[in-house]
Amino acid sequence: MEKIAAYLENVKKIAIAGHVHPDGDCVGSCMGMYLYLTENFPGLDVEVYLEEPREVFSFLKDFDQIRSSHDADASFDLLILLDISSRDRVGVVQDLIDSTGKVLCLDHHRTNEGAYTWFFNDPEASSTAEVVYRFLDPEKISEKCAEALYMGIAHDTGIFQYQSCSPETMCVAASLMKKGIPYTWIIDRTYYQKSYAENQILGRALMESFLFFDGKVIVSVIRERTMKFFGVTPKDMDGIVSQLRNTIGVEVAVFLYETEWLEYKVSMRSKDYIDVSRIAAVFGGGGHVRAAGCTVQGMHRDVINAIARELDIQFREHDAQMREENDGKDDERNSECL
Repeated sequence: MEKIAAYLENVKKIAIAGHVHPDGDCVGSCMGMYLYLTENFPGLDVEVYLEEPREVFSFLKDFDQIRSSHDADASFDLLILLDISSRDRVGVVQDLIDSTGKVLCLDHHRTNEGAYTWFFNDPEASSTAEVVYRFLDPEKISEKCAEALYMGIAHDTGIFQYQSCSPETMCVAASLMKKGIPYTWIIDRTYYQKSYAENQILGRALMESFLFFDGKVIVSVIRERTMKFFGVTPKDMDGIVSQLRNTIGVEVAVFLYETEWLEYKVSMRSKDYIDVSRIAAVFGGGGHVRAAGCTVQGMHRDVINAIARELDIQFREHDAQMREENDGKDDERNSECL
């Protein structure tokens, strides 16, 4: 595989950007790429654009260089898009995609169909940070760059517990750990620690959650007025859907929070067999088989009912598949008896 240097020919000015509402993998990937380029290619003019990432990520080197807007006449030789899942999920630089001569996209979302100069998407990868690592020279990755990439991998694997975490993922993480990064501190600060307000809204979401589909689905909704009461923003909603998913007996967790009047951001997680990316795609969203999201307009009850219809389809498909497999096993046992 060619390294990032192969895509820098005749390039002087670069913009790096991720998706709207940047999470740990998005921030880690973008900052890892930014630090690698600025440290190893000092002649380049590199800028990084993200929508106001959470304060817990501020320990990253050059975090204060992140821009949340660009000048009207901004132009770049190369635009690097990371962890965007789909073209319409690009954040701050959405309007620069068509006006930039070269666009390189690195991703790991199966819903990203790609329409760029160069497109490298590995849905089997644990994270975009892992994909970014493959494009870098390991010997030239600094400790600060390694911190960003490790954080991205850790966040998108649920601290190395999701099925997407492969032996290669662990090897990449080990390589980054060898750079001397404070890996336990990074995980504790950026993944587990929460503010008092974040804990309050998490408690509210858990208290007001409900089960259906015979306990296989858990749903929680937070209205905009509730967010205002607790003094929280969308950035404080991270982790709630994962906590809902940890409920015993639950296959799918669905968490909705109101972003504006009659508009909800929907996050979905599954454990074993429901493909939540299929559901998200129905509503114009995207993501992974076990983790996906979308934005939906309407009353929250109508949104939940619409999602329930899609869930019902997959539960029926799964039940039919299980019956077919059991029938096949019965036929094998019967033939052995004969």
